[in-house]
Amino acid sequence: MKVYLVGGAVRDQLLNLPVTERDWVIVGGNPETLLSQGYQQVGKDFPVFLHPDTHEEYALARTERKSGQGYTGFICYAAPDVTLEDDLLRRDLTINAIAQTPDGELIDPYHGVDDLNNRILRHVSAAFSEDPLRVLRLARFAARFAHAGFSIAAETQALIAKMTASGELSSLTPERVWKETEKALASSSPQVYFQVLRGCGALAILFPEIDNLFGMKTMDNDSAVHSLNVLKMSTYLSADSDIRFASLCIHIGNTQIKQMCERLRIPNSARDLACIAAQYVDWVHSAKQLSAEPLSAEPLSAKKVLALFNAIDVWRKPQRLEQLLVCSKAEASAGTELKTPVYPAENYLREAFRIAGQVSVQQIIARGFQGAEIRTELERQRQAAITDWQQSQR
Repeated sequence: MKVYLVGGAVRDQLLNLPVTERDWVIVGGNPETLLSQGYQQVGKDFPVFLHPDTHEEYALARTERKSGQGYTGFICYAAPDVTLEDDLLRRDLTINAIAQTPDGELIDPYHGVDDLNNRILRHVSAAFSEDPLRVLRLARFAARFAHAGFSIAAETQALIAKMTASGELSSLTPERVWKETEKALASSSPQVYFQVLRGCGALAILFPEIDNLFGMKTMDNDSAVHSLNVLKMSTYLSADSDIRFASLCIHIGNTQIKQMCERLRIPNSARDLACIAAQYVDWVHSAKQLSAEPLSAEPLSAKKVLALFNAIDVWRKPQRLEQLLVCSKAEASAGTELKTPVYPAENYLREAFRIAGQVSVQQIIARGFQGAEIRTELERQRQAAITDWQQSQR
C-alpha cells in the first residue's frame, strides 16, 4: 500500500503558495485495511477516509466511468489494481494531477509541472468533458491564478465551448453554480471568471442577466465592460463577497437581480445588497463630488439623505451603509486602476449618519411624545440635524 500527496497541496507548494489543506491518495489499499487501522470512512459514493490522527482525507485510487447526464452521472471503481496514473488521469487540470511521494519525489505523468512553469491551464484528458461542473472550476482557477499570468490552453478553451454547446450545463444544480461562483468572487480577479464563462457561451446559460449587459451602453461605455471593471475595483476595496457581487450587479435592474438570485438560490444578504446598490448608487454619487468636477445632479438634500438611510434600513443594519459606500466607490472609480481612489461621498455620508444618529429617542419619549408621534418627531429632528450640519459645511 503506497500513499501520495496529490492535487492542490502539491500545486500550491510548487507555486510557493500557502498550503491550507492536504489530500492523499492510496494505491494498493482497500477499505478493510484502512478501517482496521482506525481510519473513518466518509460518504458512500467515494472511497474516502479520514486519518485517525490528522483527520486529513485519504482516498483510494479510483477510476470513473460516465453513466448518466451531469456531474453526478458517474460510476466509481476503486480497487488495489487501480494505478496512480489511472487516478491522476481522471482529474481536471494537469496542474492538479501531480503527485508527491513521502520523500518529496514528484510523479507527473501528464506534464503538470511544465504547465505550471508556463502558466497554462490545460485539461488532463478528454474525460474532462464528461463533467459540466469543470467548466465552472476552470473559470474559477483562471480567476484565482490570473494575477500570476495563467491563461487557458487553446484546446481546453475549445473543449469548454463544445461542452457548453452540448447542453450539459443545464444539469448543474443552482447550489453548485453559486458555490463555484462564490469561490470565484473571493479570488483576486473575479472578473476573469465571468470573462471565461462569456468566452465559452456559459454566461448566457447560467447568468443571462449579466450576459445581457454586453452590447448595452452605460453613458459612453459598454455596460458589461464597465460592470466587470466595477467588480475588479471592488476587489481592491473589500474582500466581502456580497459587496463584490453587488458591484457586478449595479447596472442590472432589481427585477432581474431578484430573478437571478431566486433561480440560483443566492443568499438573501447578497441579493438585498445588490438591489440596494443598483437602486441607490446614483444617490450616493450625488451626495458630494470632487469640487473640480461638474455636478451630475443636485447634491442630496437633508430630506433625501435621510430617505436614503431609511431605505437601506441603516438604523438597524449600519453595515449596509458601509457596504453601499464601497459599491458606489467602486462604480465611480471603475477603470481608473487606482487601488485607493478618492471618493468624497463616503466620508460625507458617514458624517451625516453620525450626526443623525445623535438624535435621542429616549429624550423624545421623555418630552411626552407617544405612539406614531415618536417616529414623526424622530424623523423631524434627524432631518433638522443633517440640515444644520450641511449648512455649517458651506
